[in-house]
This record gives sequence, C-alpha cells and structure tokens, in this order.
Amino acid sequence: MNLKSCHNFNDFRKLAKKRLPSPIFHYIDGGADDEQTLRRNTESFNDCDLIPNILASVGKPDLSTTIFGKKINMPIFLSPTAMQRLYHHEGDKASARAAEKFGTFYSMSTMANNTIEEIAEISSGPKLFQLYVHKDQSITDDLIDRCRVSGFDGMCLTVDTLVAGNREKDHRTGFTTPPKLTLQSLMSFAMRPEWVFNYFTHKKFELSNVKNKTDKGTNISKSVIEYINEQYDPAMNWKDAEYCVKRWNGPFALKGVMSVGDAKRAIDIGCSAIMISNHGGRQLDGSRSPFDQVNAIREAVGDKLEIILDGG
Repeated sequence: MNLKSCHNFNDFRKLAKKRLPSPIFHYIDGGADDEQTLRRNTESFNDCDLIPNILASVGKPDLSTTIFGKKINMPIFLSPTAMQRLYHHEGDKASARAAEKFGTFYSMSTMANNTIEEIAEISSGPKLFQLYVHKDQSITDDLIDRCRVSGFDGMCLTVDTLVAGNREKDHRTGFTTPPKLTLQSLMSFAMRPEWVFNYFTHKKFELSNVKNKTDKGTNISKSVIEYINEQYDPAMNWKDAEYCVKRWNGPFALKGVMSVGDAKRAIDIGCSAIMISNHGGRQLDGSRSPFDQVNAIREAVGDKLEIILDGG
C-alpha cells in the first residue's frame, strides 16, 4: 500500500498504521479516556443529511474564502499538529510546502520540530501559529515576537489544554517525546525498519521552538502528559488570553471554544476568530462535537467573528 492507492481518509489511516511504530500511530490516532468524543466528532457529520439544490450552474465552482485576512483556495486548511517529525522525516517542512502548493494555510504547533524561522524561509504561503501559554512567560513572549518578525499571518491560542487529557493508549504503549525504546515498544519499532532508518538518519528530533528554553521533551524523554503538565500554565485565564491578543496585535483566534458564552467573550478581548474545537477528542472525553455547536455559536456572534470548525 502506498500514497497512490489512498483515496480517502480511511486509506491514509491504514497506511499510517502500516508504516508507523505502534506508540506513534496510537498517539496521533487516539483520544482521551473511552474516546467517546473522538467517535462523536465523526458521527456528527455522518448524522447530517445533505439536500442539494439542482441546476445551480457549477461549471466553474469557486471554493475560495478569506480567513485571517488572507484569501485561500478552499475552505479547509492544515490544523496545527505537534511533533510532525515523528510521522515523516521532513516534518513541518513537508506540510508547509503542501499547504502552499494548494493555496491554503499551514499551521505550526508550539511543539513543532522545525523552527518558526525555518518554515518562514521555505514557505511564502499563508501561515498560522498555534500558541500555548507557558508557566515561563518569557517562552510565550518569545514565540509571539518571533512569529511577528518572521511574517506569520495569524495566531491561535489553544485554551482547552490547561492540563493534559488522559490518553489511555499513550499509557499502554509507553509513548514519550522523544521516543525511547522499552521492552514494551521494542518489537513495534523493530517491525518498522524504514521508519527507524529515516528517524536516525535525518534531522534530530527536538522541540525546536523551545529547545533553548527547556530540554524536557527534546533531550529528556517525557510522556506528553508529563510535558504538558510541567510546561503549560494551568492558571491561564481571560486576562492572559487578552495579553496574548494585544502582544500579537494581528488576526487572532481562540482555539478550543465550545460554548456560546465563551464565543461572546472572545469578541470582548479583541479576537478576530474562534476555532470551535474539542482538541480532536483528545482532552475532555464526553464533550460535544464542534459540528453540533456551529449553529448556536454563529447565531450568537453573527458576523463579529470568523468561525473555524476543528475536528471530525
């Protein structure tokens, strides 16, 4: 099985499972606790019927839209995904080039394996940075300032990860960042020799944007749960979010908004957009799906916010 034989998301999932060691596959494939929210994200789309209008003259369809002040060729863009170096040896660079090729946004995670500057150098397409508020304020400030200097077009602050979700599959597989061989995972890595070869012969795994601020997660292996709970500020509040909005001083979204009240408050602190998101079912199991919240939030905020749907 290869990329040419993949025709839908399920095909890509099967190929990923075939190529990646078990701890890494289950990290990107799994959700929190019983994974009810993870399943619900997809089921909400499946439960929605489509009623087409005919004779609508679609000879030259235009799927373009504008978000964060940038016109993109389709109403879809690449959501920020941490540690892409684990899934492919080119990591974020490959994603950034692909997004630029198809005329849409690439989004960089705080936990990326390339630097802000590296991505700005290789891609002239629209770029969004995903921010976490750290316990060390200097890390947060540094990330915001470097994105501005590097010409990123927008920023989103993740607000649903004050503490790490209980991702049971990570406990079972012993997943850490960077990966480490254990008796539990040895066989899985040994059965994926191509992945092992690419991992050890290409760019060193590191959390590139914070490596000079902390060695945890780069030189010291940590579970993702441990890393999040040690590095990110669980006391983050609306004042902290407003501070980030003002320091960035450009198109800004809160990522992880699920309630109407929070959507309205995002307007009050100066946000231009929100991402309706439950973190892909990876944080609070039992959450509603973003798809089921779109109408209520749109009716409440009108055209005062750009609304982005994440998940599913």
